[in-house]
Amino acid sequence: MTYDVLKALHIIFVVTWFAGLFYLFRLFIYHREAADRSENERAVLVPQFRIMERRLWAAITLPSGILATAFGLALIVLNPVWLQMPFMWVKLAFVALLWVYMVHGARILRQCKEGSPKASSIRLRFLNEVPTVILIAVVFLIVLRDAVGWIWGVAGILGLALLMTVAIKRYQKARARGGEDAA
Repeated sequence: MTYDVLKALHIIFVVTWFAGLFYLFRLFIYHREAADRSENERAVLVPQFRIMERRLWAAITLPSGILATAFGLALIVLNPVWLQMPFMWVKLAFVALLWVYMVHGARILRQCKEGSPKASSIRLRFLNEVPTVILIAVVFLIVLRDAVGWIWGVAGILGLALLMTVAIKRYQKARARGGEDAA
């Protein structure tokens, strides 16, 4: 395989990995909120969410994470000069953080299989934003290829995280006031 083919495969599986992470944690939120519904709704929703979570994890999220990582490592093996660049070590740290997030997701998945996630829907909403923050950081890091410039990206991410916190809190208050149909 040529370097460009490996890079294309790496990008494809990074995209599908993130898509899986975005949707999986959203399903965890819906699953948790379904557990608080009436018995009739719960009896329909919870088994369906379990099926969707299991299939998404097994067919998309986990395989995509493994393949994205494998193709990324293959790119480094073919071009080890990347390891001499500080931004690459920062990117690899973010990838490691994503795998920690995946392990946490696997724990939540097990909780879903046994009943319902233990975390509140608000906590799950915060967790749902983690891959967004990592994605933004890594994209800026790769585009800028600058170990110092990424600090501005991280500052922006922290600002984004603050805005998301405010938005989640407002959403929580709106739902508490009766906006149950809010997405």
